[in-house]
Amino acid sequence: MRKVKLNIRILVMLALLVGIGTVLHAVMPPLLYGVKPDMLLSMMFLGIILFPKAQYVLLLALLTGAMSALTTGVPGGQIANMIDKPITAFIFFGLFLLIRNGVKGSIAAPVLTAVGTMISGSVFVSVILFVLGTVNKTFIVLFVGVVLPAVLLNTIIIIVLYPIALTIMKRSRLTSAA
Repeated sequence: MRKVKLNIRILVMLALLVGIGTVLHAVMPPLLYGVKPDMLLSMMFLGIILFPKAQYVLLLALLTGAMSALTTGVPGGQIANMIDKPITAFIFFGLFLLIRNGVKGSIAAPVLTAVGTMISGSVFVSVILFVLGTVNKTFIVLFVGVVLPAVLLNTIIIIVLYPIALTIMKRSRLTSAA
């Protein structure tokens, strides 16, 4: 069996990102039908960009799923978050690996964040609607009323935090992030 080596300093950084994201998610007011934009996603995406290794992506996916599940107010949101985060994290990770060498990080980070938030929102809303057994017209209402505002907020957060995080990472010599 292959032994997985995890860096304690990286784990601490990931824990800080998850903690910050959890607070943002907890204090975000609901926009429509109790659904609120998931600000924890932007922290998960930042963690994936800064530490793009499968074991860290899996850890982030499970932690953000659990924290989102604990802070959601949507019926069925616990299940939806636990399904949504791993799917979104690994799709985001795959997209990041595809473009990281060809696209400047300051452009890739917000674009991938927007795409990742749309993927996450689509999966989340689909699972919620499946669990609740509601009609498909509700998907469009929730996508426009909650997911698109979350796309905007998460993209702005990444535009602001990405350069700051890169500077911190380089000064601490923790990583040579994208």
